[in-house]
Amino acid sequence: MNKAKKISLYCMAAIYVGAGINHFVNPVFYKNIMPPWLPWHYPLITISGVVEIVLGLLLLHRPIRKWAAWGIIVLLVAVLPANVQMMINYKHQQNPYLWLAILRLPIQLLLIWWAYQFSRNKNSY
Repeated sequence: MNKAKKISLYCMAAIYVGAGINHFVNPVFYKNIMPPWLPWHYPLITISGVVEIVLGLLLLHRPIRKWAAWGIIVLLVAVLPANVQMMINYKHQQNPYLWLAILRLPIQLLLIWWAYQFSRNKNSY
């Protein structure tokens, strides 16, 4: 793996481990963006936090990196409703950070693309 890709991998792993830890440090933030139609908000926040930490760490384990990357892609699709709910909430609240909530949606696509880079041919990493 070239140096840039290795740095990219370590950054991605750190982001997911950090985001997962944040689910435990700041669960109210995640509770506030959970769509109301989803049940069991706090258990889902805990599960998603654990999954983010585990997938972030598994990215560093070469034999299963490809599957960890696919898991991250699935996770990013699964949390998309929370990002949409955040945007809806911010719009209704006239939150000055609505633009950030809107920006999260294309960033989600970028994160999926980034994870996909590690889900491909294992000889490339």
